[in-house]
Amino acid sequence: MLSPKPASFAHLTPAQGPIAFVAQSGAIITSVMDWAERRGIGFSHLVSLGDMADVDFGDMLDYLASDPETGAILLYIEAVTEARKFMSAARAAARMKPTIVVKAGRHAEGARACASHTGAMAGSDAVYEAVFRRAGMLRVYSLDELFDAVEILAMAPRAKGPRMAILSNGGGLAVLATDHLIDEGGVLAELAPQTLGRLNVALPPTWSHHNPVDIVGDAPGSRYAQALSALMEDPGVDAVLALHCPTAVASGTEAAQALIEVRGERRDPTLITSWVGDGAAQEARRMFRAHGIPSYATPGQAVRAFMYLVNYRRSQELLMQTPPSVPEEFTPDTEAARILIARALGEGRAWLTEPEAKALLAAYGVPAIATRIAQTPGEAAAIAEEIGTPVALKILSRDITHKSDLGGVALGLLGPGAVREAASAMIDRIRAARPEARIEGFSVQPMVHRPGAYELIAGMTDDVQFGPVILFGQGGTAVEVIADRALGLPPLNMQLAAEIITRTRIYKQLKGFRGVQPANLEAIALTLIRIAQMVIEHPEIAELDVNPLLADASGVIALDARVKIAEPRGAGAERLAIRPYPKALEEEVVLDGGQRFLLRPIRPEDEPALQAIFAHLTPEQVRMRFFAPLKTLSHAMAARITQVDYDREMGLVLSERGVPGRAEIYGVVQLIADPDNERAEYAILVRADMTGRGLGTLLMRHMIAYCRGRGIGEIYGDVLCENLTMRRLCRKLGFAETPLADDPGIVRVTVKP
Repeated sequence: MLSPKPASFAHLTPAQGPIAFVAQSGAIITSVMDWAERRGIGFSHLVSLGDMADVDFGDMLDYLASDPETGAILLYIEAVTEARKFMSAARAAARMKPTIVVKAGRHAEGARACASHTGAMAGSDAVYEAVFRRAGMLRVYSLDELFDAVEILAMAPRAKGPRMAILSNGGGLAVLATDHLIDEGGVLAELAPQTLGRLNVALPPTWSHHNPVDIVGDAPGSRYAQALSALMEDPGVDAVLALHCPTAVASGTEAAQALIEVRGERRDPTLITSWVGDGAAQEARRMFRAHGIPSYATPGQAVRAFMYLVNYRRSQELLMQTPPSVPEEFTPDTEAARILIARALGEGRAWLTEPEAKALLAAYGVPAIATRIAQTPGEAAAIAEEIGTPVALKILSRDITHKSDLGGVALGLLGPGAVREAASAMIDRIRAARPEARIEGFSVQPMVHRPGAYELIAGMTDDVQFGPVILFGQGGTAVEVIADRALGLPPLNMQLAAEIITRTRIYKQLKGFRGVQPANLEAIALTLIRIAQMVIEHPEIAELDVNPLLADASGVIALDARVKIAEPRGAGAERLAIRPYPKALEEEVVLDGGQRFLLRPIRPEDEPALQAIFAHLTPEQVRMRFFAPLKTLSHAMAARITQVDYDREMGLVLSERGVPGRAEIYGVVQLIADPDNERAEYAILVRADMTGRGLGTLLMRHMIAYCRGRGIGEIYGDVLCENLTMRRLCRKLGFAETPLADDPGIVRVTVKP
């Protein structure tokens, strides 16, 4: 199946190359093969999965991530199976190699066609968008875009950044390319004075004297060569887009040859070309491709292809960012929430009442407006008199979830008379519109006066494939019409929550403008984190809306909420596409001297504390642990240790109690398992001033116990022969030693948990 020369109904044999293409459609595979053959683009693997009866996308991503012949991965997806397996494999692959996906079935009709084709139910496209984003994959939306991605990945798989210089023999082409670049989020490079000086000498006086570099329509190949040479030496240029429109006074083929010679074997900055036209441009495009230079028919295609590389780089940087610590410690009242939900389920209800929903939010620290219950219009009037300020009156009925749609909400009522009259009229309206609805009374709450506050929505829905998904956006009664929302997968941290917020249109307003104070973005992010935690810990929650969630500079407050509940379709953590932080592994441990530590799984926020451990190590300890004389622990290495997929990896730390990121860490043991959880490699690090106190033994014993519980068959590690301390520890714990045949200075230690 994995051979580049498979037995298939394809009409040709693909060339060898660095790109793996995996699809559910054989027709798509053969189409890509035909397109690539004429352009000299080769593949490491071409795989058609069909209905995925055995091998699925998760299996292929795991294989290709570690395949040395594959430099980039392309996927054509109609639907995925085993969401958690897919997410783990996708996150691992996208961290190692550019991974680009085109998802068919973005609309309901297309999704139904995909389902009939693959026999799998396609999830919501908005959820797939959140899935691909969380995994760090780059999404494209058509076969044309996929072809563009194939070409750029085959010939220029990396980009330093978004700064592009545009070189052209026509001003109009350059302007179009600039527009495309800005629209796509790229940056027009600012040329250095030295570069401008070189161009002034090399080019005629009529050149543009800025970027885009218009070298005039009569430009021969030598002029292209001189301009490209100057641009490629500019440290502020990440890529050069060379454009050419056909003229009667200069040869496009000659210009192409000149660029090829200047570029030579150099790969930085990225060179991309667009020779516009048909007949006159064909030979130039062939020449470029023969020399590994991507070439596109239009400037827009060229810019879009370059931005695939830029956006992939951005997604990787986002994945690798160290999230800030949660600004405050918080312990939810999980028992109160459990009792509340259990009582409602016991009564056979599918929805919590509004007061119950707000009590649930309060158990997780989400501020909500105080709500009192009245059974009759008279009781509602009496409560309003006690409150003494304008109130909001809402119908209370387990059969009505959207109260405003039926006239079940009245705002700004002042005085008992107004409340009594509004309540009586509300009952009449509801009984006329929904005579079967059970009316249990009214909720009465004081009106919140927060001028300038924004109405937001925060909530959760349970996707059939990927489980709980967190939603955020602009709220209010017109929420469906405005449709300003972004989705994200739980669990969340401050960085992930902030990223969801920034993807909405209302975010620009929340940042403040024209003298208007910004909203408390930290409080909004905390609200999303707490909702995600609530959903993780209570699998009975099937749907949740907080709308409106008022937000301003002072914080947030929930004015209304609705929560749908149902018997869970699995344990809380099991229904999530991403395994959440395993809090059950937290344990207090006491050393012989009485010093107390918290043993817990590692978190991404722990990177600063991990860096502090490294700073305490002696050069010899660094060499023993990392097999190299490192002076610093890079951010990439630290992130690899702290940002773990709890479904396949584990890190245990001994730390002080406190907020991760601010609490000191004294030791860490890391474990990375294979995709099938059969074997796992360990690594251990103890702060220099804490060695000899049994921390290493303690950490390893707990990690071995963890592996035993997960069913991992073997733990192994490579140890320098001279690292006698680690070898003694391993022998004490029952590890066996085996010399490595290809490196006599290292022994492999193994143990079966």
